[in-house]
Amino acid sequence: MPNIDIRSAQRPDFDAPITAVAEYVTHFEIRSEEAYSTARYMLMDSLGCAMLAMKFPECVKHLGPIVPGALLPGGARVPGTSYELDPAQAAFAIGTQIRWLDFNDTWLAAEWGHPSDNLGTILALGDYLSRRARREGREPLTMRDMLTYAIKAHEIQGGYALQNSFNRVGLDHVILVRMASTAVATHMLGGDRDAIATAVSHSWIDNGALRTYRHAPNTGPRKSWAAGDACRRAVIHGLNAAEKGVVGYPSALSAKTWGFYDVAFAGKAFEFERPFGSYVMENVLFKISFPAEFHAQTAVECAMQLHVRVADRLDEIERIVIETQEAGARIIDKTGPLANYADRDHCIQYMVAVPLIFGRLTAGDYADEVAADPRIDRLREKMEVRENPQFTHDYFATDKRYIGNAIQVFFKDGSHTERVAIDFPIGHRQRREEGIPVLIKKFEAALSGYLECEKVQKIMDLSGDPAHFDSTPVDQFMALLVR
Repeated sequence: MPNIDIRSAQRPDFDAPITAVAEYVTHFEIRSEEAYSTARYMLMDSLGCAMLAMKFPECVKHLGPIVPGALLPGGARVPGTSYELDPAQAAFAIGTQIRWLDFNDTWLAAEWGHPSDNLGTILALGDYLSRRARREGREPLTMRDMLTYAIKAHEIQGGYALQNSFNRVGLDHVILVRMASTAVATHMLGGDRDAIATAVSHSWIDNGALRTYRHAPNTGPRKSWAAGDACRRAVIHGLNAAEKGVVGYPSALSAKTWGFYDVAFAGKAFEFERPFGSYVMENVLFKISFPAEFHAQTAVECAMQLHVRVADRLDEIERIVIETQEAGARIIDKTGPLANYADRDHCIQYMVAVPLIFGRLTAGDYADEVAADPRIDRLREKMEVRENPQFTHDYFATDKRYIGNAIQVFFKDGSHTERVAIDFPIGHRQRREEGIPVLIKKFEAALSGYLECEKVQKIMDLSGDPAHFDSTPVDQFMALLVR
């Protein structure tokens, strides 16, 4: 951290972390075909999540203009709707759709998060800028461009998350969505290195949302639109920096007393494990099978395996032991009444009880109707959640990044099931070959449940042809997603 005389009005150079982001977005060339291939699947998965969310009225009510009637013909479109909005509000809507069911991709390290949240900004701006380009006689952006921006947004968000824990100081991980999306949005809008640094400095000055809405006793649905809110703010920062030439704040992080480090990060400077490249996209985790907080994904898989052993013996259960990582024990171990679906999909006991009883876990299983089944809370009361140090070690190991859980059920007669342990879920990089066909089925089923058959077939054909997909103009692709 630079040693700056706080009495001096001499403006310093931009803080190094801000400069590094601006340099990466402006100059780094993505050469990893694995990253591009994974990014295509990430985009498919995220849009599938958006279509699934359209079945939930609580999500749909957030998707229109923030002021009734404030539409923008020729603006950015919102998948699954007929809305055409200004790109900031469209970014909010798309980000909200993707994130609503807690079913999109995940990155777990010192900080947690969902890098595909950034697609709210990227797709909204991509559609808006492409439609504007056509009106002005210029070439639109392509889907290859969208994948490039997505890889870079993933890398920025995930790179910061590797060694910097915002949750430890009470800040929500969407602070990194806003920052990463701000950087790529500014570049999409034509901003150069200095404009990106300016915009990113504004993002840090915004500070961050508190995690209050993710934790008992206040867990609530804001967690489902918080990322959309970050995407909206990112577009605003990008527009201000690239098109209005606002002034930047070089020591937004390091300024004594007034900078982010001193105000919000206990005086610590950010630490980084590796330079920016394409590591995060290549190693991102997909939530393929279950809409559940990711630290519990393997716990749900364990419970699914045990379902046949316990479903007919629920009344005979004495206790259920769940072993998890430190992060899982800290954020999703919940006892007592659960107030709403957002409470339930962040409770490891609930996410284990449902598959033990029913042999499934779907988004609908967090609804009040399912939660009213008294067997769920009876099982929750019998659960013991413990940290397994090996799971925690493997969670942080750079060559593993596991998310292990184990479950064992003990009966009143002294018998017990086997201990079922799974180190990493189907969405992990080490299970890509197994996972991608399931991801494609998830995508097609989500589209088929909401869009016309003809559009679904066109999207599936396009998605199965990487060269054609990459060359497709963004506005043409987005047109396939509207109703």
